Amino acid sequence: MTRFSPARPRLVVGITGASAPHLGIHLLRCLRDLGTVETHLVISQAAHRTIELETTMCPSEVAALADVVHRRGDIAASIASGSFPTLGMAVAPCSMRTLAGIAHGYGDDLLTRAADVCLKERRPLVLVARETPLSLVHLRNMVAVTEAGATVLPPMPAFYQRPSSVEDVLAHLSGKVLDQFGIEHDVYPRWHGPVPPRPGITVQPVEGAVS
Repeated sequence: MTRFSPARPRLVVGITGASAPHLGIHLLRCLRDLGTVETHLVISQAAHRTIELETTMCPSEVAALADVVHRRGDIAASIASGSFPTLGMAVAPCSMRTLAGIAHGYGDDLLTRAADVCLKERRPLVLVARETPLSLVHLRNMVAVTEAGATVLPPMPAFYQRPSSVEDVLAHLSGKVLDQFGIEHDVYPRWHGPVPPRPGITVQPVEGAVS
């Protein structure tokens, strides 16, 4: 049952068992606070474990952040059909197992099936792929999903906004995901170019800097 009007655009969010479930949790919180999008959540079996191991939350608390929660084994769920309109899907974090399944059309559960729906319907699919270092298999799978129409968005922090906390880093990453779907937000400060020095102040070049 939804808590808000179904007239709002819908976004599917998947959380897999890769390290850093914080990525998906923060994204859900941003979407809840914005209130402009109806969220449909799928949590993989492995993600239940990483949520318990890496956060202070339990899976049911994470689920409570979404408007609609689907069981991972429910292939009859609304998001398993292309006739159910959505903005697309974000998988955050996206494990290499899930990436491989999506890359090769192996929809063995609702999460990978929902991702496959986005590809076949030409809807945005954003995969926040979380692994390091990357093997050749990982890289080839990333090429495959990109060629199929997905966007691989590794959770690489930016420092131009000078983050002072993990929250700042997560906010930037969530904002980058929202940007992919054209969802308006003010989650992170955008770059508008360097601030020019005040008159009378001389900026010394950094020693060893390469132009």
